[in-house]
Amino acid sequence: MPAAVLLEQGRKRVFASVLGWEGWCRSGRDETAALEALAAYAPRYRVIVERAGLDLALECSFRVVERLAGNATTDFGAPGAVAVAERRGDTAAAGARRRALLQAAWDHLDEVVERAPAELRKGPRGGGRDRDAIASHVVEAEVAYARKLGVREEDPATRRSLLLEHLSLPSSPQGESATGWPLAYGARRIIWHVLDHAWEIEDRSA
Repeated sequence: MPAAVLLEQGRKRVFASVLGWEGWCRSGRDETAALEALAAYAPRYRVIVERAGLDLALECSFRVVERLAGNATTDFGAPGAVAVAERRGDTAAAGARRRALLQAAWDHLDEVVERAPAELRKGPRGGGRDRDAIASHVVEAEVAYARKLGVREEDPATRRSLLLEHLSLPSSPQGESATGWPLAYGARRIIWHVLDHAWEIEDRSA
């Protein structure tokens, strides 16, 4: 079966995310470019899936099951819209998958940071954070992300432990009026952010 994909259409870019496999999410200037990027990153995402101890028969053919209007976050460069599918609630098995993928993403980032040079190759205009600044940014962003999931903890190690515990729970249905993030979206956003920067460091270490 083709992989079920969510498309988030902003004014400047489109994000494509595989539903049920949090973190397998890429963007492009239009739908075609976003789906092509999603397929191109399948081998890199497989590394995370295998590290998580999960089995993913990667399907690089995609079936668009939902389209969302993007927002300012989308155009800024992050998947910012919550899918209807992510508000329906899910099972304990889905929670266990989220937990395993998030831990695998963190472990992968830690290894990438450890072997990367402190100073990364700059972009065509000389921009871009270096290794330690990227690692710090990921941790700092988790503070805001965790609060959206009801986790308020300043100590990074404790916060990550609480996030893993929280995301491992089955999510209950959450309607449009609910505050905070549904667990499925929270996992998708956090794991995407970790992997996006891990892959950035890998690419800019070359």
